[in-house]
Amino acid sequence: MDRPPEPPRPDVSAVAALGEPNRRRLYEYVVRMAAPVSREEAAEALGLTRQTAAFHLDRLAEAALLDVVYERRTGRRGPGAGRPAKHYKRAAAQVTVNLPERHYELAGHLLARAMEESEASGEPVRVVLHRNAHKLGAQFAAQGATGDGVRAVLAVLERNGFEPREDGDALVLGNCPFHALAREHTETVCGMNLHLVEGVLEGLAEGGLRACLAPGEGRCCVRLEPASG
Repeated sequence: MDRPPEPPRPDVSAVAALGEPNRRRLYEYVVRMAAPVSREEAAEALGLTRQTAAFHLDRLAEAALLDVVYERRTGRRGPGAGRPAKHYKRAAAQVTVNLPERHYELAGHLLARAMEESEASGEPVRVVLHRNAHKLGAQFAAQGATGDGVRAVLAVLERNGFEPREDGDALVLGNCPFHALAREHTETVCGMNLHLVEGVLEGLAEGGLRACLAPGEGRCCVRLEPASG
């Protein structure tokens, strides 16, 4: 299975950067423009000093909300043409903040891939989906985890938005990253989640826990219990 896109990581600091009124106005102005915008253009358009506009534009670039490009607008080239000026445009990278975490793009990738592979192989879609979800869980585990045993499981699941917490000898997953989908397509999404978590356990060689379906209000349908239980 091709590696799916990384789950989007929340960037609260980037969104917080828009809390300053002039910064937000500058961001909205830049993203409306078809071409990159200079500091002077932005300052004139919004009635700000060049220094103020430059400060806020650079903060937006540091927060990955804008990209910086260097361009000459005079058309002159070669010696004497001067240095290219700093311009700003909408960032190519996507900034996503979901609280609690939601990874619908990841779910869409798994579901679309399952349909494509099913059509090509003739296998039932659900069988393919479960296999690929298991592989994805193993990939999550291979990305590295802090500690070992249960600590490693907690670290991997926390990093991928499941909000795990200990409940005696078991682990409860306080958040479903695919919550809205799970409400409408419970059997499909819960089965996908179960096999994903099983892949995490296998990838970490954690034989002391087993994943099982235990739906409950306000949490993921998967629960991890002692394997001997």
